[in-house]
Amino acid sequence: MQNTFYHRFTEETLREALQDTPVVLLHGSRQCGKTTLAQYVGEQLGYHYISFDNDNQLQAAKEDPVGFVQRLPEKTILDEIQRTPELFTAIKASVDNNRKPGRFILTGSANVLLLPKLADSLAGRMEIIHLRPLAQCELTGQKPEFLQQLFNADFDLKPNKTANPISLPCLGESLADIICKGGYPAAIARTTAKRQSAWYRDYITTIIQRDVQDIARIRNLDILPKLLALAASQTARLFNSADLASPFSLSRPTIREYLALLEQIFLIELLQPWHSNRLSRLIRTPKMHLSDTGLTCALLGINSLTLWQNKTLLGQLLETFIYQELRKLADWHDEELKFYHFRNKDKVEVDIIIEQGLQLAGIEIKAAATITQSDFKGLKKLKGACGKQFAAGVVFYDGENILSFGEKLFAVPISLLVPTASL
Repeated sequence: MQNTFYHRFTEETLREALQDTPVVLLHGSRQCGKTTLAQYVGEQLGYHYISFDNDNQLQAAKEDPVGFVQRLPEKTILDEIQRTPELFTAIKASVDNNRKPGRFILTGSANVLLLPKLADSLAGRMEIIHLRPLAQCELTGQKPEFLQQLFNADFDLKPNKTANPISLPCLGESLADIICKGGYPAAIARTTAKRQSAWYRDYITTIIQRDVQDIARIRNLDILPKLLALAASQTARLFNSADLASPFSLSRPTIREYLALLEQIFLIELLQPWHSNRLSRLIRTPKMHLSDTGLTCALLGINSLTLWQNKTLLGQLLETFIYQELRKLADWHDEELKFYHFRNKDKVEVDIIIEQGLQLAGIEIKAAATITQSDFKGLKKLKGACGKQFAAGVVFYDGENILSFGEKLFAVPISLLVPTASL
């Protein structure tokens, strides 16, 4: 693919799905790379491409969905399928008549499984691949291995038992630049921070005026950009609908409906709390994370310099950044992973908890270059509660060495997750 950023690791997942599933849905936020990936794979495998951003195709599909599907070639990509929910029943009928694998590649910029009447229409006939903005390992071409290391508690980077630990680079101010750049391919391709920020502003306008209108009719459309900007300021914080509703003359239920729309188009997501009968006084409130830190910085009107100078905000956005990086790695992991956070009423917390079957791992995130025993307080609490189920606990920090802070407890440089050199 000529000078184009694309999802090189998800490509393999897509190809595998097309070998045994009639319909494969690539869904994720607009401009995250769905069309590029679908067309790249589709061109090699002989797929016909149709976009419902084309008004003629859109109207033809809406007018006669059954006839539209019947006239399609055997292998077809249908781009932005959320704009034509009428097609799902027709696709279901077509697939029931011909279950040949790989018939349809669908892409969607809204979570079609949350749209009315669509959740069950293709059950058992469709594999869903959630595409997020690009991961750092995709940009550098390095194979993602962190999750395997985490669940194996294997962070020994010594070339042999007598050698000193291998040093990894501190990211320093470049960390703020990486956070501000984000993972959207079109934004990354822009040559200056100013142009990247302009792209994000245009992106927000397009999302609000187009994609939201495709799935809902709301009266106060002008409130959504302001609500999204307010949500950006609360990323990596406990979700509080009252705080988000207070600046607007709208009820909390209405604000929650608007936030649900932003979640449906993959701009925000809620990280649910982890529960355990072995721990008391747990807070049962989810955390809110924006989908991309480049988008977050554009909404907050900050650049890498102002972010680097504001250490509190840097730590907040770093948590969202690492959370999203881990979610991207999880999409390629062999085992299903579930993500949570943990906090009790004594403010003991673990930023991210990842479950793999009966195993559980904890992640804490620090923007500092030094680490102390106190940074492991939440992880030790979690380890004590989980016993043999506890796989490992990691505190990410901006240092150079992987350090052991007890059995299955490690301080790990952020640069292990954010590689800086291409292979």
